Amino acid sequence: MTSRTRAHRPTRSKERLNRAGAWPTRLAGFIIVLLLATGAAQAADCRSAPAPGIDWRDCNKSNLILKDADLEGAALVDTDFSETDLRGARLVSANLEKATLLRASLAGASAEKANFGKVEAYRSDLSGLSAENASFASAELQRSRFNNARLAGADFQKAELGRAEFSGSALANNSFALANLSRADFRGATMEGPVDFAGAFLFLTRFEGVDLGAATGLRQEQIDIACGDAATLLPDGLMTPRDWPCAFE
Repeated sequence: MTSRTRAHRPTRSKERLNRAGAWPTRLAGFIIVLLLATGAAQAADCRSAPAPGIDWRDCNKSNLILKDADLEGAALVDTDFSETDLRGARLVSANLEKATLLRASLAGASAEKANFGKVEAYRSDLSGLSAENASFASAELQRSRFNNARLAGADFQKAELGRAEFSGSALANNSFALANLSRADFRGATMEGPVDFAGAFLFLTRFEGVDLGAATGLRQEQIDIACGDAATLLPDGLMTPRDWPCAFE
């Protein structure tokens, strides 16, 4: 009996070791299943109805009618809103970083403190948008319309704004530092506080009739390639060019 018991002890020890060694494998498998389940839950949100705080990250929301949708505080990173109707939508504090807004309409939407950083929004309609203290840093906004938008405190640093329209927009405490504003149109815009144009590219940027007295960061070489007229007011220290480049238009 004693020898038989001794003979079985190594086998039982092996079994215990095998069971112990299986735990890391089982744990790894459990973690993988959990991660897949979490990913599936996030993907499922793509089919959810719009709601405050909704998680639509990486979702395809193109060619939809989301007029007046309440998306306050929503997670919309990398979301595709191409050609989607977001007129009157509520996007306050929403995170739209790297979202796609090609030809989308946000006309009349409210987006205070929203993050539009690095969005792709070529030819988008943002007219009448209320986006005070929002960020458009490094965004692609060529030919987008900000007509009559309320933009006090909005950040446009390093944004691509070629041929963008700001007619009738209200600006104050904005930064266009290092932005590309080639052929952008500010005619009819009001600057009720400091607006930083340091390093901005102002080739044929339209400032006819605009009061730039509160602008900061402007250099003479920027003004020399921009467009203005007799009603354009410049900050102290800058001179009106003898011939504005757009005088012929």
